[in-house]
Amino acid sequence: MKKTLLIFAMVALTTVTVFGQYNQDSRKRVSVGLKAGINLSNVYDSEGEQFNADAKFGLAAGLFVSIPLGSLFGIQPEILFSQKGYSGSGSILGSSYSYKYTSNFVDVPLMIAFKPVSLITILAGPQYSFLVSDKYVFNSAVIDIDQQNEFENDNIRKNILCFIGGADINFSKIVIGARVGWDIQDNKGDGTSETPRYKNVWYQATIGFRF
Repeated sequence: MKKTLLIFAMVALTTVTVFGQYNQDSRKRVSVGLKAGINLSNVYDSEGEQFNADAKFGLAAGLFVSIPLGSLFGIQPEILFSQKGYSGSGSILGSSYSYKYTSNFVDVPLMIAFKPVSLITILAGPQYSFLVSDKYVFNSAVIDIDQQNEFENDNIRKNILCFIGGADINFSKIVIGARVGWDIQDNKGDGTSETPRYKNVWYQATIGFRF
């Protein structure tokens, strides 16, 4: 019995020590970190000729800054390279087509942070997204195009206002994050573009290192 209690006490002590080591309370400390992960993106509120879209994966990577406003609240700005897009299908003049579209953005979220405990940070706020470039892989019975286009000759909105929310799990210097974001504005510019109108929506999972 004494041996069992001793083993239990040792396990409990080890658990507390490890948790304390990897979950130091940094809620009142300014910190900077790097993060990387993936987006699972698609579009919503789409409009086009028999236009259908499926989700696709993309890269997300960048840096974040945690600025405390007391122990419970703070501000967390970030700057990320973020790949979005979709796999699409539809028809043009009766001919069916399919294509994969990847859009490369610089995302700048400015989120309010709520920190009820040191382990969890809840985040939400606006995001500014700037379209850097895009790439189509197009397949149809009449045409086959694989090109990269920086939208210099196409009327697509490059500056997009978005909303993003999610949570971080904080293990001292390691931060695991999950986000969901969606565009508030669509991509149509002044309406003359032939590209289908849509708004991006994406789920994001990252792992980061806090300095």
